[in-house]
Amino acid sequence: MQSSSRLLATNYSATDAVLLLLRLALAVVMFAHGAQKMLGWFGGAGFSGTMAFMTSSHIPAFLALIVMIVEFFGSIMLVLGLLTRLWALGIAIDMLVAVMMVHLPNGFFMNWTGQQHGEGFEFHIFPIVIGIALLIAGSGRFSLDDALAAKRRV
Repeated sequence: MQSSSRLLATNYSATDAVLLLLRLALAVVMFAHGAQKMLGWFGGAGFSGTMAFMTSSHIPAFLALIVMIVEFFGSIMLVLGLLTRLWALGIAIDMLVAVMMVHLPNGFFMNWTGQQHGEGFEFHIFPIVIGIALLIAGSGRFSLDDALAAKRRV
């Protein structure tokens, strides 16, 4: 195979590894945010502080709880590859709502220099797109979803 052919060729057998990498990347990022909200780790407010902040921001308590569940438990489930499509959709929606309710007025860029009043939405594009990709493709071979589906096929 010529080098230009290798550069342009698509490796379809790599799909399962790619899905695993997408799941793990999304899980690591979202776990940190979920742990801030749920447990107070990484400088977060913890459960009661997050609930107080979100409800004072006119977010209903049940939606605030859903955000924490999706970010914390959803990220753990993504590592395991269990109900990946459900959790990926939840994270994509969570991030889309965060953009619409909080980050859109701050523009595109994150607040790297401290000049803005808040963070922009550039970061949120990645979890949204990864969530949609996992929603479409599923979790791949290296997942509990696949193991459970294999048992049903037998």
